[in-house]
Amino acid sequence: MSMLHLVTNRKLIPDGDIYRVVEESVNAGVDSVILREKDLDYDSLYIMAKKIKIITDKKNVPLIINGNLDVARHLNCYGFHIGFNCIKNNLPKFNGIIGVSIHSVEEAIQAQHLGADYIIAGHIFPTDCKKGLKPKGVEFIKKLKQNIQIPIICIGGINKNNIKNLYECGSNGAAVMSLIMKSDNIYNTINNLKQ
Repeated sequence: MSMLHLVTNRKLIPDGDIYRVVEESVNAGVDSVILREKDLDYDSLYIMAKKIKIITDKKNVPLIINGNLDVARHLNCYGFHIGFNCIKNNLPKFNGIIGVSIHSVEEAIQAQHLGADYIIAGHIFPTDCKKGLKPKGVEFIKKLKQNIQIPIICIGGINKNNIKNLYECGSNGAAVMSLIMKSDNIYNTINNLKQ
């Protein structure tokens, strides 16, 4: 079962309306929303997440909060997501699923060992979000698959032309940010990815 996860970045949205983008994405069939607005403080993120949770709850789409554990806890969100470099020697206590962003096989093994429910691995293909950094490529997915058992979600430069490669290499899902954030027809963009 291939899963499509929306990762937000309101700064990429042409009209700046994150609520519109989330609503259109949820209606078009994304499987989860990862709210990743790292520059916002607790109060601003809480207000935004609360409004977004109303949108996602309507369609029973899980909301995962990136980086702000208090917001994730106080809104009883489905999941919390954290970067590997933010973990000390254990994962925070959270009453939901916890995902970890990783950039190497070693980090993935460690994340699984600490009890992560899934990892986000990237970036797989070239992307403007990571200019000048060499993409990991689909071989990275195969290596991860050999070393860990938890679900692997891939991120980075994913589009309708390369998404199939991810699943052929053993990925459990795709996380998409800029393609959806910048899209002028979100329904079509998501439909093309899901095909």
